[in-house]
Amino acid sequence: MKRRTLIAFSLTTVLAAATVTPAEASQIGTVSGATAANQLKLGMSGTSTQAKSDLATLTVKAQDPMTGYSRDLFPHWRDASTWGWPVAPNDACNARNAALYRDGQNVQMSSTCTNLTGTWIDPYGAGKYNAASDIDIDHMVPLGNAWATGADNWTTTKRTQYANDPLVLVSAKDTLNQSKGDKDPSVWKPPNTAAYCLYATRWVLVKKKYNLWVTSAEKSALNTMFGSC
Repeated sequence: MKRRTLIAFSLTTVLAAATVTPAEASQIGTVSGATAANQLKLGMSGTSTQAKSDLATLTVKAQDPMTGYSRDLFPHWRDASTWGWPVAPNDACNARNAALYRDGQNVQMSSTCTNLTGTWIDPYGAGKYNAASDIDIDHMVPLGNAWATGADNWTTTKRTQYANDPLVLVSAKDTLNQSKGDKDPSVWKPPNTAAYCLYATRWVLVKKKYNLWVTSAEKSALNTMFGSC
């Protein structure tokens, strides 16, 4: 009887262990919230003081309908050096890989700017990763939000500029980028609260640069985030 009990217990233990979701193989650790937040400074030249001032000048009104929207209307991952990235080494990169190169540490890549290896810190969740496949390139102000706040009237050239702009692009954990979707800060904020100041700063600098408007809820959320600066 004791032997049967032991076998049953062992089988139960094995089955329970099999249901545990393993940690992502590419996550090699975490960093402090402040260290992760500093990733948002890459490609950004403005300050929180400037952004606070800029927010007060942005038009406030409801979003336009999403009628006619498609990501394909924002040609993205185009030649990096054409759309504002430094020439070297990005003369061989598209904008996505240029962002991965800029935002990573000890990044190595092929002569055609592919097969990137290195480590990346996610500013939104403060994880550290060693596989580019776990990193998405986030449009700080998402393409759908841009469309609904002014970009629906842009030319294709301007939408291409926007979709490949170094200021607009941020390397982030894929699952968090997907969670963000097209949401503005009144609906979605980074889990890493230490990133609030720089997230709001970069968001507003993008909106100001491209003359995009904000909703009243969005403006209120941004002002709250600036309170952490």
